[in-house]
Amino acid sequence: MRLLYNRTTHLTEAPPGVDVRVPGFGKTYSLEYLDPSKRSVGMYFFTIVQALVDWGYTRDDDVRGAPYDWRKAPNENKEYFLHLQQMIEEMANKAGGPVVLIAHSMGNMYTLYFLNQQPQAWKDRYIKAFVSLGPPWAGVAKTLRVMATGDNNRIPVISPLKIRTQQRTAVSTVWLFPYAHTWPKDMVLVSTPNASYTVQDYQRFFKDIDYEDGWAMREDTEPLVSALQPPGVPVHCVYGSGIPTPQGYNYTNFPDVDPTVINGDGDGTVNLLSAIQCKRWKSQQTKPVHMFELPGNEHVAMLLNITTVNYIHDVLFSP
Repeated sequence: MRLLYNRTTHLTEAPPGVDVRVPGFGKTYSLEYLDPSKRSVGMYFFTIVQALVDWGYTRDDDVRGAPYDWRKAPNENKEYFLHLQQMIEEMANKAGGPVVLIAHSMGNMYTLYFLNQQPQAWKDRYIKAFVSLGPPWAGVAKTLRVMATGDNNRIPVISPLKIRTQQRTAVSTVWLFPYAHTWPKDMVLVSTPNASYTVQDYQRFFKDIDYEDGWAMREDTEPLVSALQPPGVPVHCVYGSGIPTPQGYNYTNFPDVDPTVINGDGDGTVNLLSAIQCKRWKSQQTKPVHMFELPGNEHVAMLLNITTVNYIHDVLFSP
């Protein structure tokens, strides 16, 4: 699963002999469950897709999925965006009207990048609305822990240090480091006995964890959506709050021993100050921007929530 970063081309590739493909583009199955065994613990978009079917939609026809290689940032997934554009146009033409885009987590950053590349006339014709679930518009603090120590997502049989070798190579993780346009410049994200790191110290951070490719990756990807240019379509920004969410880490033995976590507000993954950045678009675009807070809703659990499902229903069936 790891990627090999090329400092000359500024692109990543799979190790020799490895070919990783993303299954099911245009289908819903690869988004409904993260676990092919379809155990409830791996449930992802199933609740939303099933609700759409119950309302009269048909899987793989007028409700479709657009899975992508989440290890990479948009600058390395150009072919994906061409397929996404073609699928949207096909669906809109077949239905005789514009489509609603629903994205979750980093998918929102991908969607914003995609919409920023489209002419306004195209967006007016093909996009009815963009429903943004759990968006990390300004990055998330937990990415620094992933890079420093590794993060096993509370799966006890996996060693964070072992999985760190792969996680560090995922360009998307560096892309989602907190952004200086939103995070206080004096907020300490990582502290050690010898140093403190803020949004202004990433180059030194990567040097100190002995992974300087990470700084090159950040320079490659930071400009992609850092301007937070408005998407130019109606936006429904749905986000969780009230869940302890990592916003800083204290290390006694950096970077090879798990840190003490300093929590703030958010959905357990995305920090609240990041999720609400879509509010800036209210004054930057003529299309409406709606903010909808889900108190007590965790980052993935919000996809299973009847409140979220009902909200999507209202967006779909509004005039």
